[in-house]
This record gives sequence, C-alpha cells and structure tokens, in this order.
Amino acid sequence: MAKVKPFRGIRPPREFVTQVASRPYDVLNSEEAREEALGNEKSLYHIIKPEIDFEPGTDEHDPKVYDKAVSNFNAFQRNGWLVQDEKEHYYIYAQTMNGRTQYGFVVAANVDDYMEGRIKKHELTRRDKEEDRMKHVRVNDANIEPVFFAFPDCDVLDRIIKTVTAGAPEYDFVAPDGFGHQFWVIDDDVLTREITDAFEAMPSLYIADGHHRTAAAALVGNEKAKANPAHTGEEEYNYFLAVAFPASHLTIIDYNRVVRDLNGLTPENFLEALDKSFEIEPKGEDEYRPCKLHNFSLYLDGKWYSLTAREGTYDDSDPIGQLDVTVSSDLILRDILGIHDLRSDKRIDFVGGIRGLGELKRRVDSGEMAVALALYPVSMEQLMRIADTGNIMPPKTTWFEPKLRSGLVIHKLAD
Repeated sequence: MAKVKPFRGIRPPREFVTQVASRPYDVLNSEEAREEALGNEKSLYHIIKPEIDFEPGTDEHDPKVYDKAVSNFNAFQRNGWLVQDEKEHYYIYAQTMNGRTQYGFVVAANVDDYMEGRIKKHELTRRDKEEDRMKHVRVNDANIEPVFFAFPDCDVLDRIIKTVTAGAPEYDFVAPDGFGHQFWVIDDDVLTREITDAFEAMPSLYIADGHHRTAAAALVGNEKAKANPAHTGEEEYNYFLAVAFPASHLTIIDYNRVVRDLNGLTPENFLEALDKSFEIEPKGEDEYRPCKLHNFSLYLDGKWYSLTAREGTYDDSDPIGQLDVTVSSDLILRDILGIHDLRSDKRIDFVGGIRGLGELKRRVDSGEMAVALALYPVSMEQLMRIADTGNIMPPKTTWFEPKLRSGLVIHKLAD
C-alpha cells in the first residue's frame, strides 16, 4: 500500500515562475548553471547549485556552499519569490514534448515506503552522491527538488486528471528548451481524499528517475525519525517530494554508446566478429534507428549497419537477460571490445537519445570515437518487471525526457 499525502507547498507566485524554475541540479555543471542564471537573482540555481555565487572553480561540496543554499532559500522566502500555501494540496504537473503531454500528481511520498521496499528501484546508487543530496536536504530542512515516480495506470486518477486539467492552470509556460510545463493546484477536499485512497490501493510505486535524490530524501527522513524520541510517523519529515505519473504516460528514450577504439581490430575484423552473434545488414550513409527489441544500430567507418541478435544469444525469460543493454554489453562491449566495467572504463561514453543519432555520427566522424552503438529503448513494462523482481538494471540503461522542472513547488520537512 503506497502512502502519500497532500502538503503545504512552497511555490513562486505566478509572475515569478519562469524566473525561478530551473533544470534539475544533476543535468548541468556549475558553469552551465552560472550561465543560465546570469542576471537572474530569482533563479533556483542559487539554491540548488549555490556554488555559482562564488568564484568559478569553488568546490560545490565546500561547507560554505551548502550554507549559501540555506541563506538563499531563506532570502527567496523573505523576498516573496517563494511563498508557502496556506493549506495542504496535491498538485498536477503536466509536461509537453513534441506534441505529447504527460500528467503527474505532485505528492508527499512516504519514507517508510522507500525503506521497506514499496517504492521500488531499478538502479544502484553511490553513497557519495547520496551524501551530497542528504547534506542539501538537511541544511535546508526541505526537499527543494522532486523525484520522478511511475505508478500502474489507475482509472480513478485518470478521471481526476481530466477533471482538474479542464480548468485553467496556475502555471503555463514553455521553458527555453521548448518543452511546455503546466501546473494545477487541487483545492477540492473530495478529490484530495480520492487521490490518497487511490494511491493507498497500489502495492508499489516505481522510481523512474532520481534514484540518488530519492535515497537522500528518504534517508534524511529516517534520520529525523530515529533522532526524535516522540516520533509518531505522522511528522512532515516522514514524507518527501515526488511527482508520480501513470506508467502509460511515460516514454523511455534510448541511451546509446560510443567507444574510442576497436580493441586492436580493423573495421573488417570487427564486423566479422559481430557476425557470430548478429545478422548484419549494411544501411549505407543514411541514419538507421533500431526498429525493435534485439535490433541495434551501428555506426562505423562512415557507414550505418543494422544488427539483429541471433536466436539463442539472449534470454527473454530473464528480466535482465532480455535487455538490449545486457545483450550489447555481453556480446559486443565485453566479448569483442574488451570493456568489462561500464561504470569505470574510460574507453566508453554514453549519449542520451535526446541528442539524436547525429551526435553519434559526429563523435565518430570527428575521430574522437571509433564506433557508435544505438539501442532500442527499454519499455516501462521492462522497467517495472525488473523492479518487481528485485533486479537492478545495468548502468546507463534508461533516459527519461522531459526532465522535471525544479522550483515549481518545494516541500518543507517541518510544517
């Protein structure tokens, strides 16, 4: 049973939302954030990437940087750039990309649900990355940025989405990347109760994106619970900020690979080695995109190829074995190119599908890389099956787009 609750969100007044809202902290570096925030004192980057307020090169993990996040967060509230709602609400957040809109519920998710496995993960997390975000949550006593969840489709919640979004949104803007963002405040007690009950009927929620933020938020809440001798389980710190989307609304984009060398092979030798496990079809100079599961796109020596894994080289009964990330990692990267650890090997790099096949071609044609491999995207069904069976996806498997815009609403851990 997934436990969620409404909360008193801290939000920008409508006239400030486009100045406050930002990309998530982990999709850009400090210099990019400095550039995007230039001349905008209201940018959320001053809170989520406060190193931009110091000299370039300042360590983002310096204690003074975390202190600056707190002082900026407080200043935003004093200046009226962020204002707390008077009552608890759920919210609906819609994102539009390429004419397609996905609608999510902004909720306070339950810490115990994460700690006890009802909020399911599909990726491993690194303790150093968790600790960075834990410090940020601790010092601000707030979840400044949401995490990105999926849930099994639900007729009740679909109806509520249609009902609420028939009205005018509180926010409605197009971000600089061209993606549309809309936001509604749910101010109906009957709908609020229906939302709570609908989520409570679900056995699980699924982390789509933001595993480190989810872990950090839950671990800080758990710390606070252990430190409070009068802990009841109803305190605000028992919850953290999430946006949960119906699984059918979400699309996972391909996450592709580029490799610096052919492990001593000539292009001809490399193709010969591939032929043992793949049916190879030359596609010439025109871009080729994988068309189905177990079909890959290869760019080598100025030409595109279709690779289709031969029967018997994959295991569709195994949630991990059926993934094209697994097939390509085992049969191409490991067996032929000698790459055994995707996390640490410097010969390989990863390119989100949002950048297009042209980016793969560019990196190979430039001489930086020797070969590029495009994969058919993972499905939400595969992701949820892996999470349900307690498995962990290989590194760099999923890419979700559009990313959640930060700064539309914030959750305080003490209300």
